[in-house]
Amino acid sequence: MSRVQLALNVSDLEEAVAFYSKLFATEPAKVRPGYANFAIAEPPLKLVLIEGVGEPGSLNHLGVEVESAGAVAAANTRLASEGLARVTEDGVACCYAVQDKVWVDAPDGEPWEIYTVLSDVEMPSGQLRTVDPDGDARCCATAPESAARCCG
Repeated sequence: MSRVQLALNVSDLEEAVAFYSKLFATEPAKVRPGYANFAIAEPPLKLVLIEGVGEPGSLNHLGVEVESAGAVAAANTRLASEGLARVTEDGVACCYAVQDKVWVDAPDGEPWEIYTVLSDVEMPSGQLRTVDPDGDARCCATAPESAARCCG
């Protein structure tokens, strides 16, 4: 099953989690310092809340969560055939998960990722991305411009 992802910047994670739990009648799938996500069945949505990054209430990034690395590769091939500029990341630790992904930017600059979760991973406090899932180096400086928006 694929689902659209909406990542929002929030000023108060606890308050946002309480609100979205009520709005979608579901508890978050994952909560970590400064981060929470909901895997909502109806409507199919991956809602990501990121505290302390960007303007509260603003869009952080958009995405489509797919079932497999093969689906990410197929999306990358399709986007390439459409002439869209892309950046791929394989095995990147991001948002408390190891992921394969491809990034594209829409005409007005909103970043989109098509990704799959390969496994869960813990992250150093306050950090949403690393170069090595077992390391503590930040990769935001070398991340695609789109990806840098989700860096904590």
